[in-house]
Amino acid sequence: MIGRMKGIMTLACFLGAGFLVATLLTVQPSFAAALSPDDCIKCHDQAPMDIDTDGRRHKTDITCVDCHEGHPPRDLDIIPPCSNCHADTPHFELEGCMTCHNNPHTPLTISLTDNLTDPCLTCHTEQMAQLQQNQSAHTQVACSKCHREKHGFIPECSHCHSPHTEEMTNQDCLTCHMPHMPLAVTYPEDTPSKSCAACHDEAYELLIASQYKHKELLCATCHKEKHMTIPKCSDCHGSPHPAAMMTKFPNCGDCHGLAHDLNK
Repeated sequence: MIGRMKGIMTLACFLGAGFLVATLLTVQPSFAAALSPDDCIKCHDQAPMDIDTDGRRHKTDITCVDCHEGHPPRDLDIIPPCSNCHADTPHFELEGCMTCHNNPHTPLTISLTDNLTDPCLTCHTEQMAQLQQNQSAHTQVACSKCHREKHGFIPECSHCHSPHTEEMTNQDCLTCHMPHMPLAVTYPEDTPSKSCAACHDEAYELLIASQYKHKELLCATCHKEKHMTIPKCSDCHGSPHPAAMMTKFPNCGDCHGLAHDLNK
């Protein structure tokens, strides 16, 4: 092989550079068969650096020559289509891979465009099911509206929503609200009543102004476990009056008023 190359170079001195290029192309298969990733690094420094930094399975499962077959290239077909390897799932059937996966050497460094939803659903089916089955304003918002800038970004609720209280943290929000079903509100029994007061301010004001024992209770003590649960007085108080009185006045509120503003 070395002797052949020396002969080519000597002949090229007489016949010119054009002959050399044409001749090298004819021996291209011989070079390609011997190429290794170590050869690629000699000229292509950025791609190997990207792969080494964040190549994921492109680093561990394949080599340069597994994707880039043949060199030097006769045309631009040395860049393979993603479908050569990625197939058999709904996500891999999408077109325009490079729209989000901008650099194939760092495949999971993903940039998201505005108003992007449908491609997300090919992987994140559980989240979409929650959004569709629990209608809210979040159902109408594109995935990339919240998960903007890059894949995997999770915003804090306060980026769009005002907190119920100044002390409220993002973890406090997530204690009661699931992002993809925000109106299916659940909460622990020690939820501060001030958090409820952000929406139920009238009931809260009546309660804290009351002179009676309900004032000492948290909202979550009565409205247990699930938002909009309305308890029966008997859940806590049993039957506090004789049966005849309870039959004559079955509605406690007829005498005692509102639970948040009791008459003694």
